[in-house]
Amino acid sequence: MRANTQKSTPARSFQPSDLSSSLVLWAGIAFSALFTLFIWALDSRLDSIALLPDTGASWYYWKLAKPTFWTHATSWGFYLAHQFVIWWILYHVQFQRKHRYTKGIHRSNVLALVANAFFIFLHLIQTHIWYDGLAQDMSIFSSQGSVIVLLVWVLLMENNRRGQFFGKPAPFAKEVIRFARTYHGYFFAWAIIYTFWFHPMVATSGHLIGFFYMFLLLLQSSLFYTRIHTNRWWTFVLEATVLIHGTLVAIMQGNGIWPMFFFGFAGIVVITQMHGLGLSIRIRLLILSGFVVAALYLYSQRGWHTIDEILRIPLIEYASVCMLAGIFWLGLWIARSVKRLGHA
Repeated sequence: MRANTQKSTPARSFQPSDLSSSLVLWAGIAFSALFTLFIWALDSRLDSIALLPDTGASWYYWKLAKPTFWTHATSWGFYLAHQFVIWWILYHVQFQRKHRYTKGIHRSNVLALVANAFFIFLHLIQTHIWYDGLAQDMSIFSSQGSVIVLLVWVLLMENNRRGQFFGKPAPFAKEVIRFARTYHGYFFAWAIIYTFWFHPMVATSGHLIGFFYMFLLLLQSSLFYTRIHTNRWWTFVLEATVLIHGTLVAIMQGNGIWPMFFFGFAGIVVITQMHGLGLSIRIRLLILSGFVVAALYLYSQRGWHTIDEILRIPLIEYASVCMLAGIFWLGLWIARSVKRLGHA
């Protein structure tokens, strides 16, 4: 008999690129939901924490009455470690490895996912041992402001793709949009991670909704250079979730201003965000009509003198888009001027 001399092909080892980014996304959403339940399940262990009385809108209630060196050191130390790890990964990927967008995930995506998961667990442990977040040292408005700027940055960054007003783009300079798209990851990572460490992992309804939203944003920030990262429906969900979060938190606070959040953020959906989804004109008109009818019905009961609150959030956000574009344009102009002087 003649011996079989054909060499067998060695089995290829499993690679991260074999994993669909869509599959990883759904796994990440499941992890986010389960970890939110985990926060809720452990919350009774924090019942003995002594907190100061609530003194109003500018006061953040969930911070220790008597902070210590270690409460400060762990909240700031773990935050800074989380921040610089993610920034290093982003820089390494963007300027060293220079990934291209793929359907699968890269090794760097795995690294970012593992890093964010590690710091999520670490924050929970830190809360149950030392409790305090960055709120002990920083204004509550810094956390809210960071998220607002993130949302405004997205409106600017997506200007050319979906327009700013009913599908029509605002006349922002191309270099401004290019700068916003190129460097958005670094600011977004700061805004998300800062807000994440601002709050202790307590289980009020507002905190649970907020942490679930933060987990989704951390997941999105880990899926850079994958097709799912730019999926228009997924990114729309992330933008529109602030409508749900803001409205529910306002309802839970019982201050009666929830329509301002609901119709304000829904107005941005109608004016800008839905125009990037590829919907037909008929569907978009139907959504617009539903928004108008719902607003007219509610304010006929609520009182027409309060209908101006619908405009507050959209006016702030669109004015902020123009301001942010102006800051970028000015910074780029100064950079060009300095560069020309250096070559003179």
